Formats: sequence, structure tokens, C-alpha cells
Amino acid sequence: MALLIEDYALVGDGRSAALIGRDGSVDWLCWPRFDASACFAALLGTREDHGHWRIAPSAEATSTRCYRENTLVLETTHETAEGAVRVIDYMPVEDGTHLVRLVEGVHGRVAMRMDLVVRFDYGSAVPWVSRSENDDLRAIAGPNKLVLRTRAPLKGVGQSTVSEFAVEAGQSVAFVLSYGHSHEEDPAPIEPRKMLAATTAWWRSWCRRCQGGTPWDAVLTRSLLTLKALIYRPTGGIVAAPTTSLPEQIGGVRNWDYRFCWLRDSTFTLLALMDAGYLDEARAWRDWLTRAVAGSPEQAHILYGIAGERLLPEIELDWLPGYEGSRPVRIGNAASQQFQLDVYGELFDALFQAHQRGMRADESGVRVGRALLDHLERVWREPDEGIWEVRGGRKHFVHSKVMAWVAFDRAIRFYEAHVRDGEPTAGDAEAVVRWRAVRDQIHREVCEKGFDPELNSFVQYYGSKDLDASLLLIAHMGFLPQDDPRVVGTVEAIGRDLMHDGFVLRYDTHGQTTDGLPAGEGAFLPCSFWYADNLIGLGRREEARALIERLLSLCNDVGLLAEEYDPARKRQVGNFPQAFSHVALVNTLLNFSRAIGPAKERSGDPDASGHAGERPVMHPQAAQGAAS
Repeated sequence: MALLIEDYALVGDGRSAALIGRDGSVDWLCWPRFDASACFAALLGTREDHGHWRIAPSAEATSTRCYRENTLVLETTHETAEGAVRVIDYMPVEDGTHLVRLVEGVHGRVAMRMDLVVRFDYGSAVPWVSRSENDDLRAIAGPNKLVLRTRAPLKGVGQSTVSEFAVEAGQSVAFVLSYGHSHEEDPAPIEPRKMLAATTAWWRSWCRRCQGGTPWDAVLTRSLLTLKALIYRPTGGIVAAPTTSLPEQIGGVRNWDYRFCWLRDSTFTLLALMDAGYLDEARAWRDWLTRAVAGSPEQAHILYGIAGERLLPEIELDWLPGYEGSRPVRIGNAASQQFQLDVYGELFDALFQAHQRGMRADESGVRVGRALLDHLERVWREPDEGIWEVRGGRKHFVHSKVMAWVAFDRAIRFYEAHVRDGEPTAGDAEAVVRWRAVRDQIHREVCEKGFDPELNSFVQYYGSKDLDASLLLIAHMGFLPQDDPRVVGTVEAIGRDLMHDGFVLRYDTHGQTTDGLPAGEGAFLPCSFWYADNLIGLGRREEARALIERLLSLCNDVGLLAEEYDPARKRQVGNFPQAFSHVALVNTLLNFSRAIGPAKERSGDPDASGHAGERPVMHPQAAQGAAS
């Protein structure tokens, strides 16, 4: 059975990633891309049946691990009664072909065992295993091929490959597993030690660009390294996670494939990268966004493949029992066909924030934006599936309407900035007059229909009495000031009703839900970071710091976070590691530590940008729910 989710660490190369357990087992690896089929799928099944690669002492051992400082090179030390060994795991950066495992003797003499069980196509395909003319081990099934190179002795045991060897202090044994297409020549061999030095140097050089200045810079850097590992280098797309179907509730059905790119994450990710000093990655993400949404506006999706693919059919893999029995296991994601208004706001906000940092849009990108805005003018009144991708029917979600407002607000500000700079504009003066009217209409409607005076809070959807953590973003979007009574009331209501065991839920999933799924899930971690951001904005810094410390304590021993946390079981749940959790962490640490952090930049705070986005003036009667 797979380990606890937090017992895994990540290694990656900018094209794919592997999850390695603290016991030395690679239980998840998709090659040659994040979204390719897994050759090791024990994470969602069993090691014997669905594939893994373990290197560990033959005898009982205690294990500790860490990353080499400012790298994605993992070092695991195993202590036995006879001695100690260190296993160094890494994937050469930007290569997309190799996973290297070096076994070094530290002291004494330690008997070791390697077990390699290759099962292509998510554990369903047993390969044909043979030896090459160079005596390398070769495993082939259909289009896929793995080649194992090592000087250690190998033998076949059933449908697996085993190596038994020993290392003493000062000795080392290398294992290099390489991926290739079965119709091509075997991947070229590499020199493990030289590649280790090059990989270590590459990651450390990348980290030197980090602009921190927080009380938690080590955590900040680790989160940024994790985000870098989740960027598909050829396109700049950022996967939400390298895994599929890790459950939001152990034994439940909320199991989704996150190996794709969500527009919902656009501006959060862009600001995290830009504010931390990584403009190249931010620019690549911006360019990916504009390519992905290019085409007919009516066909815009909420998520895309890592190269911008749109056909992501959702399939259930019935031969996999699921993580701790959590079924079904899904690949693909049916949410790609949903209608979500919020993605338009995310897209325009991302483009605007990029422009503010000197990333000028080309004329083609401007035309695409204009077409999308024309479409939004026609559809913003429609109900949608919302930020949480509900499967229980469309509603007029307040967050969705706020984000539609954001789209028009940023388009207006984008236009004004282009006029000032003498650049191509996303519309003409007549269009901007129309956009202002639509923006103000949305604002009035949200304030009239989305705010409940009895609760003194905005609600999840028009006419509802339910709360939703996405409402914590209202001030950060610039829709209302942070100190507006309605915003303050919403923060208080969420802290009172959605805070469970010290963490904020997305919405109440323990009773009857509106999402069309059975009740129950963990606490979605970004929501708690958003709550901390509001505490910072309201000047409640000690409360914010306490919450930040509580959230950081959830990181595993190598600094990684999943999508959610289960306070009852005191363990991480959901796909792992989750980009959105680490993005939220980065932004919150910067919000706490800088006078002008990502939240102020995004809201259009005058202190952040020199001028605020034009917004309807707030009046005292706002607290009673009157429209501004």
C-alpha cells in the first residue's frame, strides 16, 4: 500500500516529475510528460501489481531525508545496525529522459536491495524485459521503453527485477533509469556524477534570483522551487499538480486529475513569480495563457493541457483500487467542458498585471482579448459552475460575477495604460464607454443580490444563505476596499462559520452540498492563506502571523503541501504537491512582509500602483446592504 501523502518527496526536470517515498520507493512517475501515462502507479494501487522502483537497506532501517540546499536533489539517509547509506535522487534538469539514483556508503557496511517493477499505462501493461547488446536492462510495452543502466548485479524474480548488493563507507553504486520510444534507439547514457554536479549547480543558480525578505525565506524558496518543478518548460504551462486522483477525503469520490493548467490560477501564479523575481517564468506563463485561449471566444475552456490541448476526456481506470481505496481513479478532467465566468477575470487581470511589469502584449494578443470581452458582454448574466467546478448545476455565484467585473475593470485600465503609452489598444473609446457601463451594472447587481444584510456578509450565490471562501478575494480584486463594512462582515462571517479546527473550508461540504457530490472533504489550503491575507489587510497582523505559522507547520519534512489538510486525521489529502497551495503560500508571505504585496498590487491600491482602478464610491449605508 502507498505511504501517507506527506511521506513523499518530489524530483523533477521541467518535463515530468517523480514522487519518492521516505522508504526509498518511487511510487509515481509519468514519462515523458506530466500528463503521460504512469510507468509507476503504486501510489494509486499496489507496488507488486501497478509498478514501483525501490532502493533501500535489506534490513530494518530508520530514515531521514532532505533536499540539498536550494535544489531539487533529494538525499535520504538510511541507518541500520550495521551502518548507514545515503541515496541521492534527481532528474537532470530540462532533459526529460533520466531518473538517477546514487547509493553512497556513509559508514559501516550495509546490505541493499533494489526492486524494479515496471507497469506501463497506469499499471495495466506488463512489459517485455530483455538485455541490450550492452547488457543494459530494457523494458518495452507498445510505444514505451525504459532502460536501466547499473553495474550492480540484476536478476529476474517473477515479473520484477531485483538487485542485491552491499556498500561500504566511501563506495557508491549508480542506477540510471531512462525513458525512450520503443521504435527509437536507446537513450544515450549519462555520467551520473557529472550530471549531479550540473543539476545541483543549475538549481542553485536559479535560486539566486529569488527576492525574499520574509521571516520565512527558506520556506518561500522551497515553494518557488516546487512551482518551478511544475512548469512544463517547452510551453511555460504550469500543472496544478503532478498527480491524479489523490483523494480530498480518504475513501471518498472527490478524486480528480490535476496534471493540467487552470486559468483560475493565472494571476495568483503570475504575481507569485513576478514578485519573487522570476520574470522569465512569469512571461512564459503569460504567453502560454494567450496561446491557450486563442480561437473562438465561445470555446474558451477553464483548463487546458500543458501544451494548450482542449480535448481532456475524463476516464475512470477500474483496474486501480485507488489511494487507500479511494475510487474512482480518473484521468482527464470533465471540468474542462464547464462554463466558468471567473476565468475571464483571471485572464484579463493576468494580462494587466503583466503589462504593469513591462510585459507588453502584442497586437494579436490584444485582438484575442477584445474578442473575449465582446463574448463576456453577452454571457456575464448567465449562471455558471463557479470557481469550485460544481457538478450539481449552474448558479449565479457571487465570486464569478465579481470576476466578470474584474475583466471589464482591467480591460478599461489596460486601455487607459495603452493610450498613455501610445500602444495598440484593446478597444476604442466607444467600446470603453460601454465597458464602463457593464462594469458598473455588474457592481450594482452583486451588491444588491449577492450581499445578505442579515448575515452581514456576501453569500455563495444569489439568494443563498451559504458562505464561500472565494468571497475572501473581493477586496483583493479591487471590487471593494478592504475596510468596507461588507468586506469586514464577510471576513468575520467566514472566520466564524467556515473556520474548522483552525483552517478555512471552501464551503460547507458536511451537510447538503450544492456541488453535486457526496459530503465531506479536507480544508482547501489556499482558503486559509486568503483569510490570512485579509487579516493582514485589516491590520490584524498578530492573528495573521499565528495563522501563517499554523499553515507552515503543515508542510512535510521537505517543505511540500498537498491541496488540502484533514484536521481530524491530521494528514494531508488531495493531489500532491499542489501548485495552488504553494502559490498561495508565496503570496501570503510576501503580503505579510512587504508594504506593497501581491494583494495590494492586484486590488489596484493607490499605494501600490500610483492610481486605483475606477470603482464606484462606497457609502456608509453599505453596511446595510445598499448598492453603491
